[in-house]
Amino acid sequence: MLALDFYGTLVAASLVLLLGRGLVTRVGFLRTYNIPEPVAGGLVVALLLLGLRAMDLHVQFDTSLQTPLMLAFFATIGLSADIASLKKGGRIVGIFLMAVTGLLLVQNAMGIALAKALGLDPLMGLLSGSISLSGGHGTGAAWGATFSEKYGLASASELALAAATFGLVLGGLIGGPVARLLIKRVQTPGLEHEMPRAPKGFEQPNKERLITPFTMIETLALIAVSLMAGTLLNSLLLGTAFELPTFVCVLFVGVLLRNGLSMLGVYQVFEREVSVLGNVSLSLFLAIALMSLKLWDLAALALPFFILLAAQTLLMALYAVFVTFRIMGSNYDAAVLAAGHCGFGLGATPTAIANMQAVTQRFGPSQIAFLVVPMVGAFFIDIINVIVIKLYLALPFFTAV
Repeated sequence: MLALDFYGTLVAASLVLLLGRGLVTRVGFLRTYNIPEPVAGGLVVALLLLGLRAMDLHVQFDTSLQTPLMLAFFATIGLSADIASLKKGGRIVGIFLMAVTGLLLVQNAMGIALAKALGLDPLMGLLSGSISLSGGHGTGAAWGATFSEKYGLASASELALAAATFGLVLGGLIGGPVARLLIKRVQTPGLEHEMPRAPKGFEQPNKERLITPFTMIETLALIAVSLMAGTLLNSLLLGTAFELPTFVCVLFVGVLLRNGLSMLGVYQVFEREVSVLGNVSLSLFLAIALMSLKLWDLAALALPFFILLAAQTLLMALYAVFVTFRIMGSNYDAAVLAAGHCGFGLGATPTAIANMQAVTQRFGPSQIAFLVVPMVGAFFIDIINVIVIKLYLALPFFTAV
């Protein structure tokens, strides 16, 4: 076995990103269908590791950096969340939230129906629905443990994590093709219409941003405070009715810092530094997550469970095209939002951001999408998902278990 330590893993993640950029630049298919660079590079490395495993050579990464990177990314989302801007987009956020809630309901309904049709425990339908897909690895692991302990479902946590991993990959793969299909129907702004200003947020990750060492240190301090306070808040909420995932608490602290300091007139967050550090965290997180994929675990999935996940992928693509796109206005912003919805509807918010970046770097900016998706995908969806899951668990064939 080849075990890479912290530094070796960081080097490998950096090489994955360079590989992904080279592939997207040179391979027309990847560029045409807007496949994010971390997804392209990460999957190639994951497939290579699968081949090495077949030759009895195992490679193990030190993934201790993965969670801090994810939390740092969500901290930057919170630090980018200007309440005044959110008020302007309040109606759009509300409409998108309705579309997202509709998907949660449909995911679980189809998952349960298919599970029963295939002769599986309906709990497996929930695990392959909003729990692991819209919820991601954290939500999947938490509910998997509950299903094993309370309902007696064997290997529930393993199934949930496998489903979440499957969703992470497919969420990054189908977002670009869905956007490409939809963009054929709308007028795109074009890269030449970008605003002549320092780019904000995450919509233009490759644009140059003027930064200074001191302001970068200030921003690092804000991110560190968000991580520390968010983790503490999560520990205080554990076991209560208000329990939330750690990344939601970190994001919430980031929002409070950004807007509290601004209201008090103490400090104005420098968005260019926040966006640089956020994009770096996002890219490295996805690279480590994807190159660490244990594809052999996915290959070992029982065929019926694989059918459930394949059906959910098709559902997500159809829902993005026929529901999300239309509800959000059937325009360019709606197409970018649909690509983002594929990302966190199957995988996670970082995948959604990467999907949208792949689209906007080619067709032009969409500030609305980068305002709406991070807040809904990283905050509201987890709260609503818990409510939806509990509603389904109240159904007779679950309560009778």
